[in-house]
Amino acid sequence: MPAVTVTSAQPTTTEADALVLGVRPDDDPLGLSEPLKLLGFTGKPGSVAVVPSNGAASAPLVVAVGLAAEPSAEDLRRAAANAVRAVPRSATVALQLHATSAEQVAAVAEGALLSAYRYERFKAAPAEDEVPPSLETAVVVTDLDADAAEQAVATAHTVVEAVALARDWVNCPPGDLRPPQFADEIAALDVPGLSVTVWDETTLADERCGGILGVGQGSDAPPRLVRLELAPEGATKHLTLVGKGITFDSGGLSIKPGASMQTMKCDMAGAAAIVAATVAIARLGLPIKVTAFACLAENMPGGSATRPGDVLTMRSGKTVEVHNTDAEGRLVLADGLALATELEPDLVVDVATLTGAAIVALGERTAGVLTNDDALGEQVLDAAKLAGEPMWPLPIPEEVAHRVHTSSIADLRQHNPKPAGGTLFAAAFLREFVGDTPWAHLDIAGPAFNEGGAFDYTPVGGTGSGVRTLVRLAEHLTA
Repeated sequence: MPAVTVTSAQPTTTEADALVLGVRPDDDPLGLSEPLKLLGFTGKPGSVAVVPSNGAASAPLVVAVGLAAEPSAEDLRRAAANAVRAVPRSATVALQLHATSAEQVAAVAEGALLSAYRYERFKAAPAEDEVPPSLETAVVVTDLDADAAEQAVATAHTVVEAVALARDWVNCPPGDLRPPQFADEIAALDVPGLSVTVWDETTLADERCGGILGVGQGSDAPPRLVRLELAPEGATKHLTLVGKGITFDSGGLSIKPGASMQTMKCDMAGAAAIVAATVAIARLGLPIKVTAFACLAENMPGGSATRPGDVLTMRSGKTVEVHNTDAEGRLVLADGLALATELEPDLVVDVATLTGAAIVALGERTAGVLTNDDALGEQVLDAAKLAGEPMWPLPIPEEVAHRVHTSSIADLRQHNPKPAGGTLFAAAFLREFVGDTPWAHLDIAGPAFNEGGAFDYTPVGGTGSGVRTLVRLAEHLTA
């Protein structure tokens, strides 16, 4: 990952290959307004142009990026990312985006670092003349107190490292990250203060985790549950996190069409997010107790796979009639939520690529938030806004929740009997396993994986959706 530093020097004298200048209304950056206009630069937020500095700055290139008169932290995050992506070759970049607060400095650093992400594990080294542009180092120009600025950049670096960890796991081919391998990688993390316990299929059976076992029993790679614990001295709040970790989702016996399986390596993005966020919370030293459960399984149509019509007994003791084996995420989450609530935490948050209906409702860039506690829902949405991750509240209507109880042979039915409201039904099902514990469910089916072109600081492939929101939530809980 590139290094980021800070400086209070004049941007024109800062040594760099490219100088990024945030252009607010009526700004004339280094007297370059006319050349920028000839390039079609409008100055509107999101507009970017690259021009030679012609000696007006130490850097040979100037990258102008449009800003509002009073940009938000997210505006600065995107501006930094778009400017870095516009630099035509590998470079050291100085960023003068008028960041004057710790939040703004952190946002600039986050945008630059997030946009620099690459996943190249399975690519051959390119020829020397084919190396793509990349960020080598970045310098944030700010008048903020040096200690505060450096701390903001260090925090940004820790958070982006966690996002990159989640992206790496989501991008990994599914045959290289099956449940045992994923559990091993989590267990191998070296994070001071963080303990990791792995339950194999034998322990899962002993612990009555029928949902995780039921989903994973069709695969020759057995399921795992990974528990992460962080308990710093002085912690007064206990946050529990649960993540859906389906390392590949074929749909099971309710098999998906072939084209729909192509990106199903991303179905473990929820587990990746909660693990990565826990790592960031530990490394930031936040005084909060965190217990996270990554529920890992591979959903395959083997001879021993769960069948539609089967009944599973969950960790909570409730029985569930299976109607569609492609609605497997809620089954593994149910066991994780039961384990989380048994600890009597202050709150529990689950993260999952749970329903295609969430994409229909909210598109590919916005996550849904469903909850049994309005105050917690607002906290999550506030954290998401600060983090720059679009999320939107959705309800759990009682007429939908009623359908969860319409099985004739089990306590609960697993799948919506009607074609509409799939996201709402799934959340109503999950709510059955949290009791009175304040709980929020983040359905990241849309934003977890980007199949289109890169935009702002979001690459093609795994995005790390949810990580920054969870860290922001933890910060809020400790404020």
